Amino acid sequence: MTTRIWFALAAGFVALQAIALLALGLPLICTCGHLDLWHGNPSGPETSQHLTDWYTVTHLTHGIGFYLLLWLAAPRMSVAARFAIAVGLEAGWEVVENMPFIMERYRQTALARGYFGDSVVNSVFDTVTAAVGFVLARFLPVWTSIVLVVAIELILGLAIRDNLTLNIVQLIFQSDAISRWQVGG
Repeated sequence: MTTRIWFALAAGFVALQAIALLALGLPLICTCGHLDLWHGNPSGPETSQHLTDWYTVTHLTHGIGFYLLLWLAAPRMSVAARFAIAVGLEAGWEVVENMPFIMERYRQTALARGYFGDSVVNSVFDTVTAAVGFVLARFLPVWTSIVLVVAIELILGLAIRDNLTLNIVQLIFQSDAISRWQVGG
């Protein structure tokens, strides 16, 4: 398949993501009635409702990780094909992440007590951010990608007491100690 077809497939995955999220009953934009470029409160009711927030940055890491995994798993596959697969994986995760059983699991952690899912616009922008992460990993030296991922994790950990690593741990294992630390205790 041509590069154009792979990119069209990637765009199709994002469109399907938006349709699935709307079918799940998620709002197109924040239920507050407006759409901000940035929402800085990591645990407020408008988190994941606006175009970007602290968690948007973790999606750069998703893209870098997908680039690495697909490069290892399918090194002979074209970059365009790997890009489309990465976008499809991210779009699929965004749908799964917004299903009621995952949202309920998130709500059991300290920072996500009031979480009720992403807006469609936020979720789609998260997927676009992951695509940017994939492209960055494609063109940046490996050491730069590693430094970027470590910096993202450290900055988010210090700034909001959450990051991709803590998010995964809390989703899978849920630690009361981490929850207490996240709320400042």
